[in-house]
Amino acid sequence: MTASLSRQRRWALWGAYAALGVFVVMFLVPPVYMLITSLKTSAEISGQNTNPWLIAHPTLANYTELLRDADFQVFFWNSTKVTVSVVALSMAISVLAAFALARMRFWGSGALATGVFLTYLIPDSLLFIPFFKIIGKLGLINNAWAMVLVYPTLAVPFCTWIMIGYFASVPKELDEAALIDGASWLQILFKVFIPVAMPGIIAATIFAFTVSWGQFIYPLAYLYSSDQMVLTVGIISDLIRADVFQWGKIMAGSLMAAAPPVVIYAFLMDYYISGLTAGATKG
Repeated sequence: MTASLSRQRRWALWGAYAALGVFVVMFLVPPVYMLITSLKTSAEISGQNTNPWLIAHPTLANYTELLRDADFQVFFWNSTKVTVSVVALSMAISVLAAFALARMRFWGSGALATGVFLTYLIPDSLLFIPFFKIIGKLGLINNAWAMVLVYPTLAVPFCTWIMIGYFASVPKELDEAALIDGASWLQILFKVFIPVAMPGIIAATIFAFTVSWGQFIYPLAYLYSSDQMVLTVGIISDLIRADVFQWGKIMAGSLMAAAPPVVIYAFLMDYYISGLTAGATKG
């Protein structure tokens, strides 16, 4: 019996490693190919008899030219200011909304919490036309700051759901004791719940950052001049001219655009996982 269980566990382990190997290959092949292509010259990329997975003459010219390009610097700055603003706005709304829904129980709070999360499931492709009319009436078409009004509609519902789960996991005795001591609800939030729920706040912040930094549909629909574009649309708009694709620079720009989220996930992955786990199992 023991030998049979040991054999089953061994097969299960090998199966898990095989599945993980397939997963790693599927997700690592595209960025590896992007890196290889970004280190090639245009002549080598377009060569007929060259191996796409080998680099004959590696070069960093694609990176240096992009970093010196004024338009690319504008794209990066626009993405940065929009992302920082969206993260700050989304977290302010999400923390307050989640605290109210999780701890300040009122009639309909459960249904409202579910409805907040369900709005996250609405596809972007169904919303960008109504948003276009709203932004147009506000006079913000082709204005990067318009994204600060649009992106929170994607980030706030999911961030609120994460925070509801984390706030709901905090023992009720803490806020009850604070209320007895005469603390207000805002004091309870800032002095009790935010320090305790910091992993959940970090997880929600990472998600809001990822949504804001990598969004494509909305800026593609609303921004059309180089001085207002963000990285996601600026790269393809500036580096694709008719049927001419500057593949080396496109890949280099895409890798540089992907670097900030990768760095953030690398250092804060544990907080992100714990925040999602709490949000999925509590509330």
